[in-house]
Amino acid sequence: MKTYNKLVRDKIPEIINKQGEIAKIEILSDEQYLAELYKKLQEEITEFKGDPCEEELADIFEVLDALKAYYRFSGGSIEKIKSQKRKERGGFDDRIFLKTIEK
Repeated sequence: MKTYNKLVRDKIPEIINKQGEIAKIEILSDEQYLAELYKKLQEEITEFKGDPCEEELADIFEVLDALKAYYRFSGGSIEKIKSQKRKERGGFDDRIFLKTIEK
């Protein structure tokens, strides 16, 4: 028996069962689900840092999509806010690192 105790994608138990193993699962409460989404986001960021590739970045976006759905945020609304912030404050294209502000 191998213990995971982590949030997994919806089809993982089915995949495990098709391989002849038995997946023991639990459906999380809202509070548990949110906590596990934050853990999963950290996990995916760590994996991306170790192997910066499109697949790992896609995993981060998948967790962000789950957070967006959890909070019932609109994709269009988020894009509008993102665009407005970029217009007002810019993006991160110039790689500017603010060290200090003097008066």
